[in-house]
Amino acid sequence: MVNKHYPPEFKAEAVALYRSRPGTTIASIADDLGVNRETLRSWVRLDDQRRGEIPRPVGGVRPQPASTVEEENAELRRRVRELEEERDILRKAARYFAGETRW
Repeated sequence: MVNKHYPPEFKAEAVALYRSRPGTTIASIADDLGVNRETLRSWVRLDDQRRGEIPRPVGGVRPQPASTVEEENAELRRRVRELEEERDILRKAARYFAGETRW
């Protein structure tokens, strides 16, 4: 088995991606990024310890549907930011695994 070394920025962004999506699992994020599930889980645990937080429950809780147009717009803007962040992380991961070192 090969031990892979990931840059600290990649680790931090992978943890941030997991935290930004309350309804996702570590397994789904790890599979999307091509990282071992236990590796990502250990990064999240280390970040929890660093922050002094209690880990979030498995599965998380999705927010309730928006009841007004303003709330819906705010939710959609949040979702756009989340998707842009995910896209950027996946681009960086693709560059990393392709062997490109310029970030």
